Amino acid sequence: MLRARPALLLASALAVPALVAGCSATSAADDDGTVQVLASFYPLQMIAQEVGGDRVSVESLTPPGAEPHDVELSPAQVAKVSDADLVLYLSGFQAAVDDALAQAEPRDALDAADATTLLSGDGEEHDHAEDEEEGHDHGDADPHFWLDPSRMPAVADAVAEHLSELDPDGAQEFAANAAALDERFAALDEAYRTGLAECGIRTFVTSHTAFGYLAHRYDLEEVGISGIDPEAEPSPARLAEVSDVVRDEGVTTLFFETLVSPKVAETLAQDLGVQTAVLDPIEGLADDDADYFSIADDNLEALRVALSCS
Repeated sequence: MLRARPALLLASALAVPALVAGCSATSAADDDGTVQVLASFYPLQMIAQEVGGDRVSVESLTPPGAEPHDVELSPAQVAKVSDADLVLYLSGFQAAVDDALAQAEPRDALDAADATTLLSGDGEEHDHAEDEEEGHDHGDADPHFWLDPSRMPAVADAVAEHLSELDPDGAQEFAANAAALDERFAALDEAYRTGLAECGIRTFVTSHTAFGYLAHRYDLEEVGISGIDPEAEPSPARLAEVSDVVRDEGVTTLFFETLVSPKVAETLAQDLGVQTAVLDPIEGLADDDADYFSIADDNLEALRVALSCS
């Protein structure tokens, strides 16, 4: 299930009057000549920056180094939701953002779940737009689509379309930037496909199940110590199940994350006599010198080592 934690600051934040962005009828460019874009967390921020280039100003609602599942919004951030020309978000992933958008009215908003296809908890394709039309609950969707680079171009292209509506003079530039970004995603996808094609082990164990899209795309099996919730404590029975997988599948490495405590994974690894390593879900940046693509490259190398890939 996607998490829906209440944001403690949200009630007071929503009481702050939202400012109305001043935009012309033909362009949403602000006083500095840029379109004001607000992204809910890093992968969407990255796409907005790459597609928009110098014609946009992009801010994120999730502070650097913060775990995006638990983001809370200050009154100033809620006001920014109202002021933004475009808000990029992923419905069901950050409850505080969903609640703010239900109250605020930015000039435009794009739900990434409407631009790409999500996977449900059982690994089946999950069309968010069709679910909304049919009135189905999409609460069991896995949100981590950005870990499958083949799903990212659809979002980049949708961002280009929305930016073109807000700033028609930049339409050609947005389309070109999106096409260039799509090529980088395609190259990354190919690197993963070839790099993970021949591996001695095809099961990897993670601190929580953030890598279902990666496993689905490249014919691997992910076993999570915890579920979608990165802070959920695994039961003794679950730890026993994971231990059996490690022994039966010959797993040599337990992966933990950068923004969540590694304590459980490290303790279990010590008990089982296996190694630990970082596998980054790329939800936020812990290193200012890193970006989506450099982290994805590091993840690929870590997987190739752990899975004994040739």
